[in-house]
Amino acid sequence: MVLYTAPFPNSCLSALHAVSWALLFPCYWLADRLVASFIPTTYEKRQRADDPCYLQLLCTVLFTPIYLALLVASLPFAFVGFLLWSPLQSARRPYIYSRLEDQGSASGAALLSEWKGTGPGKSFCFATANLCLLPDSLARLNNVFNTQARAREIGQRIRNGASRPQIKIYIDSPTNTSISAASFSSLVSPQGSDGVARAVPGSIKRTASVEYKGDGGRHPSEEAANGPASGDPAEGVGLEDACIVRIGGEEGGRPPEADDPAAGGQTRNGAGGSPQGQTPNHSQRDGDSGSLGSPSASRESLVKTRAADGGGSGEPGATNSKFPYKASGVKKAAARRRRHPDEAFDHEVSAFFPANLDFLCLQEVFDKRAAAKLKDQLHGYFEYILYDVGVYGCQGCCSFKFLNSGLFFASRYPIMDVAYHCYPNGRRSDGLASKGALFLKVQVGSTPQDQRIVGYISCTHLHALPEDSAIRCEQLDLLQDWLADFRKSTSSSSTANPEELVAFDVICGDLNFDNCSSDDKLEQQHSLFTHYKDPCRLGPGEEKSWAIGTLLDTDNLYDEEVCTPDNLQKVLESEEGRREYLAFPTSKSPGAGQKGRKDLLKGNGRRIDYILYAEEGLWPDWKAEVEEFSFITQLSGLTDHLPVAMRLMVSAGEEEA
Repeated sequence: MVLYTAPFPNSCLSALHAVSWALLFPCYWLADRLVASFIPTTYEKRQRADDPCYLQLLCTVLFTPIYLALLVASLPFAFVGFLLWSPLQSARRPYIYSRLEDQGSASGAALLSEWKGTGPGKSFCFATANLCLLPDSLARLNNVFNTQARAREIGQRIRNGASRPQIKIYIDSPTNTSISAASFSSLVSPQGSDGVARAVPGSIKRTASVEYKGDGGRHPSEEAANGPASGDPAEGVGLEDACIVRIGGEEGGRPPEADDPAAGGQTRNGAGGSPQGQTPNHSQRDGDSGSLGSPSASRESLVKTRAADGGGSGEPGATNSKFPYKASGVKKAAARRRRHPDEAFDHEVSAFFPANLDFLCLQEVFDKRAAAKLKDQLHGYFEYILYDVGVYGCQGCCSFKFLNSGLFFASRYPIMDVAYHCYPNGRRSDGLASKGALFLKVQVGSTPQDQRIVGYISCTHLHALPEDSAIRCEQLDLLQDWLADFRKSTSSSSTANPEELVAFDVICGDLNFDNCSSDDKLEQQHSLFTHYKDPCRLGPGEEKSWAIGTLLDTDNLYDEEVCTPDNLQKVLESEEGRREYLAFPTSKSPGAGQKGRKDLLKGNGRRIDYILYAEEGLWPDWKAEVEEFSFITQLSGLTDHLPVAMRLMVSAGEEEA
C-alpha cells in the first residue's frame, strides 16, 4: 500500500489549499485569541489574585477592541477563503505520513532484524494519551491553555521518557531464589543483538531507570534556539541498550564481580546536559521530574522493580558512583510497584513514559500547527508518524466537519497499511469533528523463511457526551466491523502457507466511558470485551484493585501538590489523593457538593483511556501476555488525562513452563 505523504494528490490542489488557508487563517486566529481572552484558566486566576497589577488583564482590556476591529476586517477574506477551501476537502487524503530516515541502530530496518519469530519471544510497548491540543479557546474549557507551547513540551517529555536507557538491576539474594517469586522473564537477562536471552543463576531481575542526561535526539535548530535539553538521549547510544548493575545480597554486602559480563561496558550513558527551557505557562520548579535531570526523578520516579513481594530482599552492599540513586530510593520504588499476589504482571503509577516505547497512539491533536510541532519533537525518537488524520467538510460523513479526528500515531517499526473511517453518528459538539478510527498494520520482524511478522493497532476516540451511551455502542460495533474488514483486506491470501504471521492485535484510545459508572452499563457489557482483553478489568462494572482513573479533575490541574510528574505520582498512590484529584462518576443525588459526592463513591476514578489486546486471531504457535502496565504522570499540567502504557510479551505457547 502506498502511504500518503501529502494531503492532496497534486501540487495544484496543494497550492489552492494554501491560498484558501492563508485567507482563512487571520480570521480564525483572531477569533480564537478574542474568545480565549475571556476564558481564564485557574492558573491565570491565581496569578491575577496574587498580583493586583496583573498585566494580562490590562492587555485584555487594551487589545480586545483592536482584535475585534481586525476580526471584522478579516471577515470578507475569510468568506472567500472558505468558498475555496470547502470544495477542496473532497480531494483531501485522510492522513499525512511522515518518515524521518534514521540510519542508526534504532532505525525501523534495524529493529526488524532483531526478532525472527524464534527464541524466548519479543516484548512490544504501547502507550495512549489524550492531549487536549485544541484551538486555545476550546482547550481552555478543559482548563488548559497555550496549545502551541504545550505541544512542543509534550513532545519533548514523551521523547525524553521513552529514550532513556533501560537499567537492569540484579539483586543477588541468598535467602530467596525461588522461580515462583519472579515474573515470566525475571530470571533472564536482557536480550543481546542475537536475540538470545542469557540466564542469570540465583538472581532475580529488577528493572530500574536511573538518572539519565544526554543531548542527542534534538535537531540542530532546536539546540541553537533552546540550548541543550537535559534528559534527551545521548548521541550514538542505541535505544535497545541497557545498563546493568549487580547489587550483592549477602551479609555485609559485596561489590559486583569484576568479570561479570552483565555489569560492564555501559558507563557511556552518563553524559551530562544542561537544563532545557520550559514553556511560558509551565516553568520548571525544583524537583520537577518532567525533566530527566532532576534528582527526585532518578531517585524515586525512574526506579522500576521487576520482582514480586517475596523476591530479592537483600540489602545492597555497594553502588556504582556513576548512577546517582540511593538504596532507599530502590526500596521505596519496590514497595510502590509490588505485584498483587493474584496478578500475572507488574503495574505501577510511573512519573515517566516507559523506556523503549514502540507505539504511541494520541487523541485530541486537533490543532494542525500543534500537530506539526508535536511531530517535529517526536521524530527525535519515532521514525514513522501519521498526523492530521481525518476529513473536513462534508466528505464521507453526514454533517460538516470543521476539525479533523484528532488522532495521531507514532511508531518505531515500519507501517505497512493504513485505513481511516469516520463515525457517521456524532452529534452536537462532537459532530463538528471527524472522530473515527485509525487502523494500522506494522511489520515487527521476519522469519528465517522470509515471512513477515506483523501486528495490528487500532486507535480511536469515541463520542464524548455522557448521555449518549447508545451512540458509543454503535461506534464500538462499527470499530469491530471496520477492523475485521481491514484485517481481511490486508492479510495474506493463503492460510496454509501464509506470507505473514500476526504477533498482536491491540486497540488503544479514549473510549469516553468507564467501568464503574452506573450510567455506562451499556458500554461495559459490549461484545468488544469478549474479543479483546482489558488488563485492568475483572468484569462489567468491576475493576482490579490497582487500576486508577485516567481523567483528572480539571479544577485542580495547577495545584502545587500535582503540578509536577513526581508530585502527581505520589498523590495518585494514596486513596485520599485519588479522590481529591481524579474525576469520579457524577452522583445522581441532588444538592451534594463535588467532594461530598466523592466521599460516597467506590473505586479509583473514571478510567476512560484503554489499551486492549486480543488473545485470539494471532499466529497459532504464539501467545500474547501482558508484561507490565503503567499509569503515567509525566504530562502533569499539560493535559487533563493520564497516559497509560502496556508492555506486551509475544512468545511461543510452550514457553510458559
